[in-house]
Amino acid sequence: MQLSVIILNYNVRYFLELSIISVQKAMEGIDGEIIVVDNNSPDDSCAMVKQRFPGINLIENKENSGFPKGNNIGVAAAKGKYICILNPDTVVAEDTFAKTLAFAERQNKLGMVGVKFIDGTGNFLPESKRGLPTPWVAMTKMSGLYKLFPKWGLFNKYYAQHLNENEAGEIDILPGAFMLMDRQVYLDAGGFDERYFMYGEDVDLSYTLQKMGLHNYYFPSTAIIHYKGESTVRDAAYTKRFTGAMRDFYKKHFRGAFLMDGFLTLGSTLFIRSKQRKKAAVSPADNYVLFSKDEELCRQLEMATGKKIVRFAQYERNVLPSTNSCTEIILDNELLPFGEIIAIMQNHRHKCYTFRIRPAGCDFILGSDSSDSRGEVTLMDNEAPEKTL
Repeated sequence: MQLSVIILNYNVRYFLELSIISVQKAMEGIDGEIIVVDNNSPDDSCAMVKQRFPGINLIENKENSGFPKGNNIGVAAAKGKYICILNPDTVVAEDTFAKTLAFAERQNKLGMVGVKFIDGTGNFLPESKRGLPTPWVAMTKMSGLYKLFPKWGLFNKYYAQHLNENEAGEIDILPGAFMLMDRQVYLDAGGFDERYFMYGEDVDLSYTLQKMGLHNYYFPSTAIIHYKGESTVRDAAYTKRFTGAMRDFYKKHFRGAFLMDGFLTLGSTLFIRSKQRKKAAVSPADNYVLFSKDEELCRQLEMATGKKIVRFAQYERNVLPSTNSCTEIILDNELLPFGEIIAIMQNHRHKCYTFRIRPAGCDFILGSDSSDSRGEVTLMDNEAPEKTL
């Protein structure tokens, strides 16, 4: 078997369903398997998987033991030569695995490969590629200095800004939302360190591979949607978890760092203050456009949203309203493949456009209007949208 895709899920049933549908499409023609590990979700994620995807290997943990342990359980059950660690809040293109596997096969001493991430508005997510977060580098990120001096080597290392978003190359750190690598390499590295619970484990594994003499690569020739981006919930609790993970990382790999606590404390303070500033609100949509052949879907969406929706049976760029008016674009996966949906989102990334996806065979649409939001699901049989994720 060539590839095992491992999706660790916790309480994101609708995003998981969308992700699995996209993965199944991307696995066509590949000898592979999908493994879903559920960390004791309180929603009906497991029931959904059993009903909609009976051929998937579903592992139901009896507790939420964290990101590292959950993925290690999935890898232990995997049969593929390669594994892909994948978040449930992602959407892959039809060519994602084929292209990434071909790239991986061409590399010598491969650690892992990551791809280009976009958020729910089509904007590039800089977390797609990162540098080693030394105390100084972590502080430049949390304080926002990397934004002020993006071309200065002293300040631009956190997001590996020596590479632009469309430039492939070797980097230090890849995010745990998408990691493709040889399964035996993962095992030789010890997998994810289970002393972490969330945050830090992807940094730890990436750096461990480098210490083994292997190379990590950013490969932007295929893009995926990552709805939560890097921002999960960017508040004081997030900052505490992040700084705690960095302290654990330095204790493990560098036996502590004299200036680490000072840098991280300063960076955390500046980070929290920056997040306390008022965020720009997403303007309500003035127009709703649906790309679908399904007239009944249009009617159902109008009932669910209470909005007038203009439907087009095929995608044409020039039918969209002006970017001076806020427009929600609804993309039906029955009409458009995921790769084209991702391309449309990138081509129309603009503050006045928001996007929703209707997965093939599903009675809901979902999306996210910013990297700081946790996503929204609209059920066809509901009068009001259900917010989740």
